[in-house]
Amino acid sequence: MHGLFRWSSKWWPGIIPLVVFWGIAAWNSTAPLEADLAARSTSALKDTVLDKTRIEVSGRDVSFAADAFSEDGRRSAVAAVQAVPGVRLVNDETRLIPEAKPFVWSAERDVARVTLGGSAPLPASKGKLLEAARAALGGVEVADRMQMSRGAPPRFDNAALLLVDQIAKLKEGKITISDTEVSLSGMARDLGGREAIAAALKNLPEGFSVAANDLKAPPYVFQAYKDPVAVTLTLTGYVPDNNVHAAIAAAAGRKFFSEKVVDNLKASIGAPSGFVSAVVPALGVLSRLSTGTLVVNDREIKLSGDALYDAALTQIRASLAKDFPEGWQVKADLSVKPAAAPVDPTVCQQLLSELLARGKIRFESGRAGIDQDSAGLLDRLIETAMRCPTADIEIAGHTDADGEEAFNQALSEKRAQSVTDYLVKAGLPANRFTATGYGSSQPVASNDTDEGKAQNRRIDFLVK
Repeated sequence: MHGLFRWSSKWWPGIIPLVVFWGIAAWNSTAPLEADLAARSTSALKDTVLDKTRIEVSGRDVSFAADAFSEDGRRSAVAAVQAVPGVRLVNDETRLIPEAKPFVWSAERDVARVTLGGSAPLPASKGKLLEAARAALGGVEVADRMQMSRGAPPRFDNAALLLVDQIAKLKEGKITISDTEVSLSGMARDLGGREAIAAALKNLPEGFSVAANDLKAPPYVFQAYKDPVAVTLTLTGYVPDNNVHAAIAAAAGRKFFSEKVVDNLKASIGAPSGFVSAVVPALGVLSRLSTGTLVVNDREIKLSGDALYDAALTQIRASLAKDFPEGWQVKADLSVKPAAAPVDPTVCQQLLSELLARGKIRFESGRAGIDQDSAGLLDRLIETAMRCPTADIEIAGHTDADGEEAFNQALSEKRAQSVTDYLVKAGLPANRFTATGYGSSQPVASNDTDEGKAQNRRIDFLVK
């Protein structure tokens, strides 16, 4: 027994190196095989769509884990690994990603960023949506809160990409897809943005529909400021189109007889119904103020400033109740300008002549009715006549030489009388004024040209 122990104690230390050599040899032959199987298994999956793929090889056995986006895709991926030459066994650890019911995706914009949330059906879909959002938003932070889910409707990518393009048109808001229904809420960034988004939604892929569109437009603002110091009328804000722009600019030119019109208007869709029918009379009111501001905000009109005399303020307030389209609100903060200092008759004549040199009292064609565009000029003439209360004034009517002399004479008399009646209605004593018609007998320019005829058709104020 002791001899056997002595014999074994001599040989077992020699086994250790043999075991080490055997292990090294086994490793040297197994490691390349495992690496090769891992590489070939990975290559076999190159045409499959998976997420979080993991392959581990032990000998010729493969552990395969991945998130698949469909059952067919999962089975196909496992079969592809099993078919790799040299693989003995596949330990299938694959799983399907969760199914979303309903399948919801969203894009939300706030002051700081745009967040893409909800579900995306594939990594490629997610990548395309992120790339499209960053391209459309030009530097705005895009936060990815999307998760992979099954259950996307057909043509989801096309619908979501179209909606991502609309996020750039929002100041703030949210766009959501729930299965095939699209919902929108928030505020458009620019005027016309709401309409542009609505037009884009008509191109949603087949099967998709708009369930709710609660987008709001920014206020549609038009402003006018009358500055008596700079003698300007400044127009800012928006008008519906170039034709309306031209019409409003022309109306301003007629109503504001001496002010230079500074036109900073821009054309944009989104104007409220009745826009022109509200803005033009509002400009008429502003023309009658010494200084004033007009702000049109959607269907609300705000007017502030000073009328030139008491009766003008009364007339203006009466017009505010009847001259605007139905559904519009008018808010007026108006007062009367303090009366100017009296002047002698000579200065009064000079002031009246200067006013009539800058503007003309307009009448209906061939008639004696005073055009409403002349209200601002008439108010200034009345204010001046009030400054010389002891002076008598002749209101002289003149025509051009076209037509019969008798008709022109009668027309000049009627027009002079219409102006006199206007002055008396404003509160001036009737006995201060004499209405006289001169027909075409006192031209100030040639009647051979349209320009000359226009100069001859006039009303003069002559202080006696």
